[in-house]
Parts: sequence; C-alpha cells; structure tokens
Amino acid sequence: MIKINRVLVPMDFSEFSYQALKYGQEFCDKFDAELHLLHILEIHVTTTPQFTMGLAIPDRQEESQELVMEKMSQLPGDDWATDKKVVRETAHGSPFVEIVKYAREHEIDVIILGTHGRTGLSHVFMGSVAENVVRQAPCPVLIVSKEGHQFVAP
Repeated sequence: MIKINRVLVPMDFSEFSYQALKYGQEFCDKFDAELHLLHILEIHVTTTPQFTMGLAIPDRQEESQELVMEKMSQLPGDDWATDKKVVRETAHGSPFVEIVKYAREHEIDVIILGTHGRTGLSHVFMGSVAENVVRQAPCPVLIVSKEGHQFVAP
C-alpha cells in the first residue's frame, strides 16, 4: 500500500497553482498527510531600484517575503487547515532547483504542481519548471493544468 505523509504544492499564486492546491488538499484528506506550501522568490539583479511583480529585487527582498508570507498564511482557506498540519515556506532562487531541494530536505512523498502549459517559443525561452521538477524530483510528481479533470464525489 502506498503511504503518503507529506504533500508539497509549490505556489506562485497563479490560477494553475490554486488548481494544484485543490488536488493537494484532496490528497491530504485521503492519506491524512501534512500539506507543505512553498513559494519561490526568484532573485534577479537589476540596475533599476524598481520592484517588478513576481521578482524579488535584492533591496526589496525582505518586503517581498513579508508580502508572500502574508498571502501564504491565508492558504489553503475555507477553514480546511483547522485540523490539518500545514507548513508554509518561502525560498530564494531558481524555482525548479528550490522545489527539488525542498522535497529532498523534507522527505516529501508527492509534489503536486500546477503548470502553465507553455509551448513553442515561450517554452524554449522560459523553460519549464514542471519539466525540470519531473526530471529531478526525488518523489512522484503530479502535474495539474487549469483545465484538468476535477475531483467529483462518487
């Protein structure tokens, strides 16, 4: 029998990651597992002192982390976490590297990852976090797209 104790759902606050969160909650319910939520702040060096959405510029990194943790504290919402263990973390760096590193360090049993489903040139230029996580993860990875199947009670 498969035993799942820890489920990791990386959150980038996109509709895709919220869809993955629904799957994560369902897995945790079925396996009585703890839910780990992880947000990665990418570090980019810039010559302008501006804050760019989704990027943590070094001089604004602390502020970005505070905003992220405030948002994370509200997840998963709907009082689901009342009787569940939810671990909320942030990391700094490359998303796929930090996701894989976190999974190894915390002995995660399954990663549930929302994907943007980029193809063509955007995939070539931006790469695929999901693809890299699948290749490097120390555990199974479930990829959820926005328009994937929904859980339906029998």
